[in-house]
Amino acid sequence: MTSPPALLLIGPGPRDAEEPAALHSLVRTVGERAPWLPVGGGSVESLADTVDELVARHGVRHFAAVPLALATGGVRDALRREALRHPDTSYRHLPLDARPELLEALERRLDAALGDGRRSPSDRAATTVLLVGRGTTDPDGNAEAHRAARLLWEGRGYAGVETAFGSVAAPDVPSGLDRCVRLGARRVVVLPYFLFGGPLAGRVRQQAEGWAEAHPGIDVRYAEAVGGTPELAELVLARYHEALREDCEVCAP
Repeated sequence: MTSPPALLLIGPGPRDAEEPAALHSLVRTVGERAPWLPVGGGSVESLADTVDELVARHGVRHFAAVPLALATGGVRDALRREALRHPDTSYRHLPLDARPELLEALERRLDAALGDGRRSPSDRAATTVLLVGRGTTDPDGNAEAHRAARLLWEGRGYAGVETAFGSVAAPDVPSGLDRCVRLGARRVVVLPYFLFGGPLAGRVRQQAEGWAEAHPGIDVRYAEAVGGTPELAELVLARYHEALREDCEVCAP
């Protein structure tokens, strides 16, 4: 293969109104940081249009697809459909998963929620994290949130990291907070395990705030989604370059 694969950034879908704008901003930022790289982005539902545009504009036939939902759901199926629609193309699926760079970004969001200024190890030791995934009907996607919670807890000094989901899957946010308290938590940071804000992030925050009002003795704080476009662009490009180092050929899904 004489040229590197094009980069497909695949958003979680149209249900969150803020996500298309955030995705387009991310595509622009990645393109600015890697001007040699053909980049396109869209939801799973609009993937065919994105592929058609990159094929027509750049003549590319090989693609590296990075899902921007941390539970990747139907992305593999969508890539298989594109391979059938364009038999001369190939696709490599590059989920972000709970990679070290992503865990570091989540850790920075937690630090921001705990407040600026100097902190001692006892600050983290007194903090329980509730990692909130989107929730999906795909058990593997939900399991990824539990895996990320374990990895986030390992070696970072938090009292514990529990898991909840914003929709579809159990436990929901109030049930997750109940569990944290049963385990002895007195300060909980609710941390979204998804990349963009939007209505789902707002709903998670409302649930956490409603629970906190009913439990005034518990210090409940809320961390922002990873969100920040420059940081997310670096995460995506790091994943892309890592895949190129692993294998210069692009594999079918």
